[in-house]
Amino acid sequence: MEIFTVMILIVIGSLIVALGLFGIKLLSKIGKFALTSVFNMVMGVIFLFIVNLVPFIEIPINILTVLVAGFGGIMGVGILVIGQAMGLF
Repeated sequence: MEIFTVMILIVIGSLIVALGLFGIKLLSKIGKFALTSVFNMVMGVIFLFIVNLVPFIEIPINILTVLVAGFGGIMGVGILVIGQAMGLF
């Protein structure tokens, strides 16, 4: 009876370790995505302010442009610059 109990504990322990490793792997992927997104947002807003220092480019800083620069990053700021050059705003 004691060997059966030990075997059950080993199986349960192995399952807990396997689920823990799976959870850590999943959290690391989510964390990598979140960290990349935050870095992209920060760089986009910084570039929006840097682009506004150029005298011939005047992109208004409002909630829409900050969201485009934040979620789009450097590419979002590029889209805003192209839109401003085309006269969209």
